[in-house]
Amino acid sequence: MSKELVERIEEKIRQSAGLGDDARRELIDLLSTLKAEMSELEKTHGEHAESIAGFAGAAAHEAMRAETNPHLLELAMDGLSESVKEVETEHPKLVEISNAICTMLSNLGI
Repeated sequence: MSKELVERIEEKIRQSAGLGDDARRELIDLLSTLKAEMSELEKTHGEHAESIAGFAGAAAHEAMRAETNPHLLELAMDGLSESVKEVETEHPKLVEISNAICTMLSNLGI
């Protein structure tokens, strides 16, 4: 399920008018890497993978809203960061990718 959720997030990013082409490409690349890492995670920690995908989706959704709510975006990014902490030792690349997504969303000036 989380793979499909990440694919839906990618589609929303492709359709977002509020993102520049460079930011769009970078986010899609990051999500593509996240999807690959989550495929591995799902084999052993399915619920964690769902949580990570859900918070990544919430963060992307909040970042792309016409009127962004900074508090909701912060909550979603905090949730994403917290959701990967439990699997950090087994899946360090996953933590790296989720941190990169959060950093990028923050750097977009949102």
